[in-house]
Amino acid sequence: MTEFVYEALPGRVLFGWGTVSRTPAEVKALGCSRALVLSTPGHRAEAERLGAMLRPCLAGVFSEAAMHTPFSVTERALAEVTRYGADCTVAIGGGSTIGLGKAIALRAGLPQVVVPTTYAGSEMTPVLGETANGAKTTQRSMKVLPETVIYDVELTLSLPASMSATSGVNAMAHAVEALYAANANPVTSMMAEESLRLLARALPVIVQDPHDAPARTDALQGCWLAGICLATAGMGLHHKLCHVLGGSFGLPHAATHTVVLPHVIAYNAADAPEAMARVTRALGTDDAAAGMFRLVKRLGAGQSLAALGMPEAGIDSAAEAATRQPYPNPAALDCERIRHLLAAAWSGEPPPGP
Repeated sequence: MTEFVYEALPGRVLFGWGTVSRTPAEVKALGCSRALVLSTPGHRAEAERLGAMLRPCLAGVFSEAAMHTPFSVTERALAEVTRYGADCTVAIGGGSTIGLGKAIALRAGLPQVVVPTTYAGSEMTPVLGETANGAKTTQRSMKVLPETVIYDVELTLSLPASMSATSGVNAMAHAVEALYAANANPVTSMMAEESLRLLARALPVIVQDPHDAPARTDALQGCWLAGICLATAGMGLHHKLCHVLGGSFGLPHAATHTVVLPHVIAYNAADAPEAMARVTRALGTDDAAAGMFRLVKRLGAGQSLAALGMPEAGIDSAAEAATRQPYPNPAALDCERIRHLLAAAWSGEPPPGP
């Protein structure tokens, strides 16, 4: 009999259509009255609209969230927390904004309400990745787990098709790794397979018609499940590589996940047969890595690290960095094999077959 441990994480989730209107009530339910709304510069207008909805519980708006959660941005945000006397944060956006809310929670202890508008999934995790001096570090702490997450399908309708594709595959990466992670268990494996099925079905529809409400609903549910899986089961080589690539070369987070995922699946396939069986079943394919590569191509998403701005000269250093302080992984981490993996991902070649 297989032994396992499953630990359900605390948190309140609201899911539906138009649920963002319930944000003021959720802030009050946390016992808070001075909310600092967080966003990226590009989503300042959405943050302002949410801020207007929150009055008189609005402390202010900070719209400088940036990719990979730089320490310098967090320091500026903390200064605003002090200036406004904020007693909670409300993050609206994707992984960059959610990461900033987590970084503030870690240092100032403020409760968080998160309104995701992408399929990042980090809103469900107690994991924080931060960047300083060209290096990205991650940590796991219950201090950064958001107290309340508000999923509003309507807010995802404006997510461009290209970003929907990469953000969705990013969520699929969470589900894939949960199937063979060190803390994998029957509960998260069931969620992971359903997440992959929902996203594989929804994303091609969304790329063709971004306003398809049933597909948007499936994708957001799939993202939610994937986030739970990442939070409870953990990560492996895929996330380690993406953290290295993002922190070292400033590559866009979701697009990097999208390029790398098929290649890591191929790397781990022989050592995680049960996980691969679930992936192939969810994708409706006969090979997990090839099926994921074909799905990414069908979505029109990029399949090359070179196109994202990674220099070819960085392949060796990235491979070496991926073997330092590694995450648990089913296949042994061999620097030369990882170098070949990265070389294929850099050029956009298909992953090797079984």
